[in-house]
Amino acid sequence: MKQVALALSLAGLAFMMTVIWGGPLLRILRHFRIGKIIRVEEPTHHAVKMGTPTMGGVMFILPVLLLTGLLNAVALIGFTQSGVGRSVLVPMIVMVGYAVLGAVDDWEGIRGKRKGEGMRARTKFLFQVILALGTAWVLKYMLGVPDMFVPGIKGFFELGWWYVPVAAFIIVSMSNAVNFTDGLDGLAGLIAATAFAAYGMIALNQHQVYLARFCFTLTGALFGFLWFNVHPAELIMGDTGSLALGSTLAVVALMTSQWVVLPVIAIIPLSEALSVVIQIAYFRWTKGKRFFKMAPIHLHFELLGWSETQVVQRFWLIGLMAAMIGVGLALV
Repeated sequence: MKQVALALSLAGLAFMMTVIWGGPLLRILRHFRIGKIIRVEEPTHHAVKMGTPTMGGVMFILPVLLLTGLLNAVALIGFTQSGVGRSVLVPMIVMVGYAVLGAVDDWEGIRGKRKGEGMRARTKFLFQVILALGTAWVLKYMLGVPDMFVPGIKGFFELGWWYVPVAAFIIVSMSNAVNFTDGLDGLAGLIAATAFAAYGMIALNQHQVYLARFCFTLTGALFGFLWFNVHPAELIMGDTGSLALGSTLAVVALMTSQWVVLPVIAIIPLSEALSVVIQIAYFRWTKGKRFFKMAPIHLHFELLGWSETQVVQRFWLIGLMAAMIGVGLALV
């Protein structure tokens, strides 16, 4: 109970810190005119989002790094022999690495040579893969995390060297999945906060208190970000936030070894990514026809007549129920 109380307290503290410094960050972004550029083919009512400050992932990333760093300072500096405490460095480093990659992409799309487009897809994907392979190697050969738990089966399964490419695939896939989800006010933030809270509970059950604290700290910071991101959004997280959230969520799932239930807990990002894959494959197969009205799938439902808030609320309800089911499966 003591660890649960501390984890929830950290969530509350992260929320307050994020809300307090959110206002000054907004003024900075507006001053430098770091605003979102809307694709022409998006639903017409999205045009009002043009110019909304982006790169907002910084708003929740910095408080998480500060709180997690201070809370684990003794272990991180090396004054103790607790490798468990230092293991929280992995999701922190991954968050920063993918946030930097996303920030470069955001900046290229706003002020760079590829204004309105961002980094070339191949270039961004290459960096994602390199970061993911390095992270997977660290998880396997430095931290020695169990390869895979399967709900209802005692013990864990060894994947051998296959673990590295599988883990890298999960990290890259989830970073892009959350990126696809980030298209409506509050959607990616709500879904990610729910997923991190779910894995925080799983980590607590496994007595991984450092990882659980990190998850709940990030959940609180995301709630603080949502203070500014709910409809109508004053701030958009951009690739700076979405790539960082997706990759970090995958790493947390891998560190708990409960990544088998990740497709359940993260059912909305998974659906968003699959909708894009299906749309592209169907378009090429039929030589020009579309399976969905538009992809990712949240745009499809908007074009069916759902309002933006209806899509966000209904998707979040599905995500919340799926997260509860995922936690239940992980605790079997």
